[in-house]
Amino acid sequence: MTNYYFIVGEASGDLHASNLIKEISKLDENASFKGFGGERMQKQGLELNLHYSSMAFMGFWEVIKNVSAISRNFKQAKKELLEFNTDVLVLVDYPGFNMRMASFAKRHGIKVVYYITPQVWAWKESRVKKLKRDVDLLLPILPFEQDFFAKNQIESTFVGHPLLDAFKDIDSRSVESDKPIIALLPGSRKQEISTSLPIMMKLVESFENYQFVIAGAPSISAAFYRNITGESYIPILSNQTHALLKESKAAIVTSGTATLEAAILKVPQVVCYKTSAFSYFFGKLLVKVKFISLVNLIANKEVVKELIQNDFNGERLVKELHYLLDKKNKTKIIGEYNKIIDVLGSEGASLRAAKEIVSLS
Repeated sequence: MTNYYFIVGEASGDLHASNLIKEISKLDENASFKGFGGERMQKQGLELNLHYSSMAFMGFWEVIKNVSAISRNFKQAKKELLEFNTDVLVLVDYPGFNMRMASFAKRHGIKVVYYITPQVWAWKESRVKKLKRDVDLLLPILPFEQDFFAKNQIESTFVGHPLLDAFKDIDSRSVESDKPIIALLPGSRKQEISTSLPIMMKLVESFENYQFVIAGAPSISAAFYRNITGESYIPILSNQTHALLKESKAAIVTSGTATLEAAILKVPQVVCYKTSAFSYFFGKLLVKVKFISLVNLIANKEVVKELIQNDFNGERLVKELHYLLDKKNKTKIIGEYNKIIDVLGSEGASLRAAKEIVSLS
């Protein structure tokens, strides 16, 4: 029996970890899974001990406000990690929490895997030393990350991006609408949805010939969205983001993995991000990359427009959406998307990662 303990802190991690668990199960018939995650991981056999919705705190000020809850989560994870007699701890993204758990596991003789590695190339490069000390197997999913780790004398294995696997199982159902669809992706956390969705809704009155549809996050109720949208009726399609994007003419996307999802599905997009003034101020001091979206980071240039903080407003959204809906501009954007897709690797990232993990155990 091999005991795998997973820690995931958000919806995209739940998706990728579920595919990873599925592949590990095929390779290791005696595998047992417990940990922090979501419904998708649970369906693949994880004994779910804490849902990621209880861990979704983003931004400096937001973390400070929720420090007691985060502390409780640490205590629970450490206790369960030892009680489970964990053989392998699999950490998926979520670096603020998972880097500390890696250190704890290493001290207790537990093998540590980091899948979807921390973006140390963007900020907190000092964490590179901790990764080298505490992690037995690094599995980056972005093509330039392996080179970064090599320059810092750290071995890693680039497995390709797991989104290419996730799209094999896109819901084939069509999204019904009499009008062309524009997708609104306000994020997966209540905090970011509450900030982003009211601004995104300002587009509706300027594009009456289009149907706006909200991509509902798996762990967020329809009632939560309705409290924001009020009497303005915008359909909510829960837990079907890929199917929605596939049918959309354009998308307004909160920064995160969804930006790359839209690119792979070749949907023109505007990327948006807004946080508290406190968090933004300190973020600007620490983050050393030119872009916030994975699309632009991989391309190393502006492929999609990023509206950050005060630039994320109704007037700018209207202007940028008009740009996206122009056929000539769409053709140009999709051409850039194709270049990005070419460097992401091939399908099978989840299987390649699973093989590496099972061989470690």
